[in-house]
Amino acid sequence: MTELFASNWTDYELIDSGEFEKLERFGKYILRRPEPQAVWQKTLTEKDWELSAHATFKRANGLNAADNNERGEWQLKPSMPDQWFIDYTYESMHLRFRLGMTSFKHVGLFPEQAANWNFIFDRVRSLNLLSPKVLNLFAYTGGASLAACAAGAEVTHVDSVKQVISWSRENMEASGLDHIRWIVEDALKFVNREVKRGKRYSGIILDPPAYGRGPEGEKWILEEGISPLIKACRSLLDPENGFLILNLYSMGFSSVIAENLIKSWFPEQHNVEYGELMVSERSGRKLPLSVFARF
Repeated sequence: MTELFASNWTDYELIDSGEFEKLERFGKYILRRPEPQAVWQKTLTEKDWELSAHATFKRANGLNAADNNERGEWQLKPSMPDQWFIDYTYESMHLRFRLGMTSFKHVGLFPEQAANWNFIFDRVRSLNLLSPKVLNLFAYTGGASLAACAAGAEVTHVDSVKQVISWSRENMEASGLDHIRWIVEDALKFVNREVKRGKRYSGIILDPPAYGRGPEGEKWILEEGISPLIKACRSLLDPENGFLILNLYSMGFSSVIAENLIKSWFPEQHNVEYGELMVSERSGRKLPLSVFARF
């Protein structure tokens, strides 16, 4: 099992975590928000947290501290804007992201995913193809799409939420990139349609939620949908040059489950890398944030 750390950041830092919270710096602003996996004690004092945070996410009444599907609202200090930008650089890849406050505690970016962005960028550049095609499913605000695009891929970006697609487009334009194909669609429906069309992709990225809805109300439940989706993706992936990334945020799933899912439908792949994506605090303590498997 591999531990992957997002180590190329200058505009992101995990300052402290504990007691179901994390204190993070995004650019020059420090945010305090829930983190259900941080079950340990904080390193810094409560006063340190209060003085440092430019914005604090407060849960809605009745939600448990360990609830991973939280709603609430942000409390902002006068110096905190509603939106701002941060940058990420890896080798010749320069990405720019617009951040903003959402009612689900998210800000439009999962910093630990930078380890996968680097993998995507390196893999696309290593392909001996003029314009490799990459499919990003459950693509959110597009970090993986931008990494593939920056490396020279033709990217198809699929998400079921139209507003998130618009956010992704902002990030593409801010990063000086272009020509990403945007699809507002249920992931499994889109993949099955591409299979019927005989399409092929050099790379497929899957970052599914534990639960979600498609644009027409299609229900997505991770435990029920993920294996059929990977099975369908097998028919889309180039068997010679293809790469695949599966990322899971469900707290009930281990990286071994991710590995088993990949090996079930790609048994010929003997070098599947699997493990946890993490960030490190200033103190050196590790915060695991998702599990992955990839080849």
